[in-house]
Amino acid sequence: MNETPPKLLSSGNPQIPKGDGDGPVQAWIAAAPGWQGDIGRRLDRIVEDVFPAVRKAVKWNTPLYGKDDGWFFAMYCYRRYVQLTFMQGTSLDPVPPVASKVAGTRYVNIREADELDAAQIADWLRQAVQLPGVRL
Repeated sequence: MNETPPKLLSSGNPQIPKGDGDGPVQAWIAAAPGWQGDIGRRLDRIVEDVFPAVRKAVKWNTPLYGKDDGWFFAMYCYRRYVQLTFMQGTSLDPVPPVASKVAGTRYVNIREADELDAAQIADWLRQAVQLPGVRL
């Protein structure tokens, strides 16, 4: 049986049906184009290393990472970068660099030529897990 690959939204993000658990997140990562899928795989491993009890889901074509009280991290593909979302980013130290219109949220944008600072991302994730999760 020949499966049709997931479509990409106009932003470049994979269009994946919503669902709870690791399966939908792995489908999103597999459908992310080229280098963005590699970034997604690395980030997924970092989250699992930092917080093995992580809860995963895909909603609004976005992989979400959380715990019992809500979500703390997400990622999204744009044509030229992968956007990392820290739901309580203004409470992290240092504060992630990109501001959001959503109160408390901060972003990190990773472009293809950028070096992924895995240690900094892991540190932010360790801090984020200690903060209240965000309900969406």
